[in-house]
Amino acid sequence: MPGKVFPNDLPGRGERIEKIQGDIQLTTEHHEWGPILRDLQQRRDAAEAMGGEEKVLRHRGTGKLDARQRLLKLFDVGTFTELGAFVGGMATEGGAPVPADALVAGFGKIDGRPVLAGAEDFTVLGGSIGDGAADKRYRLTQLAAQERVPLVFMLEGAGHRLTNTHAGRRPNDLQGLAELSGQVPIVCLVMGAAAGHGALTAPMSDFVVMTEAASLFAAGPPLVKAATGEVVTKEQLGGPQVHVLVSGVAHNLAADDEAAIGLARRYLSYFPGNAWERPHRIAIGDAGERRLDGILDLISPNSRKPYRMRAVLELLVDEGSMLEVQPKFGASVVVALARLGGRSVGIVANDPSVMAGTIDADGADKATHFMDVAGAFHLPMIFLADNPGVMSGTRAEQSGALRHAARMFVAQHRLQVPKLHVTLRKAFGFGSSVMAMNPFDGQTLSLAFPAVTLGSLPVAGGADSAKLDAATRARIEAEQVGGAYRLADRMAYDDVIDPRDLRNALLRGLELSEGRFTAAPAPSCVAGIRP
Repeated sequence: MPGKVFPNDLPGRGERIEKIQGDIQLTTEHHEWGPILRDLQQRRDAAEAMGGEEKVLRHRGTGKLDARQRLLKLFDVGTFTELGAFVGGMATEGGAPVPADALVAGFGKIDGRPVLAGAEDFTVLGGSIGDGAADKRYRLTQLAAQERVPLVFMLEGAGHRLTNTHAGRRPNDLQGLAELSGQVPIVCLVMGAAAGHGALTAPMSDFVVMTEAASLFAAGPPLVKAATGEVVTKEQLGGPQVHVLVSGVAHNLAADDEAAIGLARRYLSYFPGNAWERPHRIAIGDAGERRLDGILDLISPNSRKPYRMRAVLELLVDEGSMLEVQPKFGASVVVALARLGGRSVGIVANDPSVMAGTIDADGADKATHFMDVAGAFHLPMIFLADNPGVMSGTRAEQSGALRHAARMFVAQHRLQVPKLHVTLRKAFGFGSSVMAMNPFDGQTLSLAFPAVTLGSLPVAGGADSAKLDAATRARIEAEQVGGAYRLADRMAYDDVIDPRDLRNALLRGLELSEGRFTAAPAPSCVAGIRP
């Protein structure tokens, strides 16, 4: 039998979960229930003890929360209800029970709304997935689809257990996740080493957070060495520097477990519980109209002068409401969740401080996934364009930049939510189309700043390639510089605005789209599976 049960201290929140122990108090006429209820309590105690006091304390000593603490931290205080606690209680591994079969699961509330979650328990057989835990994982996806509530997985485990029998035909959680995608928000937190089958949860989720102590891989270093002869550490193989910075499998990095859980709670706050609902409006602080007087200090009318798009977004949205997704990956494109007038919105913007805002394969990949998720849950999309086009050159072609940009174009074209486009300074060639600068393509509003430069490609590079004479070059350059008014004259833009009126114009555009939110929505697309 595992070690004794002890209270869970939750750092940062201050509450203490205390377990009431002692004999079951029964009246005389109910004395026959005594042994039965004591057996029930003993079995529950064994499940809650996880891998035993020594292993749990050792795990906490690494600075991590244990699986049960993670779930209690995720949910509002006092709302967690466990499911499948007795799975593994009858099974044996080397003659001992496997508490909860190394997966603690259940449901509770986040900001008052129901959510399902499962946390791999590293203190029990390294968090490996037994047959019972596999069934439990699928049960979570089944319940999430049936009850239409978000699902959170917390990973720290070794993948499938070698002793699994996999008897007969049975569904698995990956099938469940695939069917669930686009129906409810799916969040994955990687909080330690996650390998094999369990690691596949991450790329099938809408939002993935890794802690600094986390790693994620199809097979761990020993298996890699046996298969390929490569000697590599788990950090080199699949640490945050790999998946947050290079591969893009993980979206955001968190310092520790508590920070990761905080990110999950915040991320879910922008979304409805499912694709049949609309996002909640949360009007706190400066949710009304205001002029952006500081924007002229941030953005120069000279399109060759860089500026940080993140600073513009912080000025634009409701104060303190922006959550940037994948800030370290494909950094020339910024994608963010925010609130405008209390409404949840998704933002796709070029960042001229990174490669002049050029759209590369990583940036396009990031934007595509983000639009698929935001569109599935009915978040209006704001596009802020300031780019010289899609990345060119040998490396760009080898990376498939055109293919990724084409997928980005398809994603924005298929959006059924309100689309509000603004050209800030420049937008050339396909770089304008992927940023939703497409007349009569379902935009609620299409705007431009007055000093924008537009065209099939920048005249500085295109004139030499086309062998244009000086007069023709000057004419085209003048047309590009005057592009906003030329296109507004043809109703390609609905209006040309003072940059200081950007927030107010977008707020009014969102008000115009309110009629879309009166009908009951339905799931619009597959969201979470990355292209």
